[in-house]
Amino acid sequence: MKLQILSVGKLKAGPESMLCDDYLKRLRGLGKTAGISDVKVQEFAESQAATAALRQQEEAGLLARAAPERASRIILDERGKPLSSLDFAALLRTHLERGTTGLAFMIGGPDGHSEEIRGSGQLLSLGAMTWPHRLVRVMLLEQLYRSVTIMLNHPYHRG
Repeated sequence: MKLQILSVGKLKAGPESMLCDDYLKRLRGLGKTAGISDVKVQEFAESQAATAALRQQEEAGLLARAAPERASRIILDERGKPLSSLDFAALLRTHLERGTTGLAFMIGGPDGHSEEIRGSGQLLSLGAMTWPHRLVRVMLLEQLYRSVTIMLNHPYHRG
């Protein structure tokens, strides 16, 4: 299965970028053992449109066009379902067992996702608080790596 993280907002050099690179490297290495053949991150500049609705619409187009046609979509959104790390690992395991070819994780911009994007996949929340996109990306990559370690009974997860 291939994973793709599609994110509105570009990371600048700094600690968040370093953490993302670290978890991405770990995930790519150990993920192969779990059946994750590739992990890609694609980022898009935030829309500069005049209104929040127009910005959401423009960003939705970018995310939708970038998502592989057959990939299942997981939309990170505050209205989504919060999952424990074990439940998130079970979700990944289910997709692997079903033969899902790809998962596209979508991270919205400062105005969040449009209704169109929210309705196009499974909504997932990383908690009730609002997080900036650069931290969401780090948290998502860490949880993906943690999920792989849970599936492989690796000692990283000590929940």
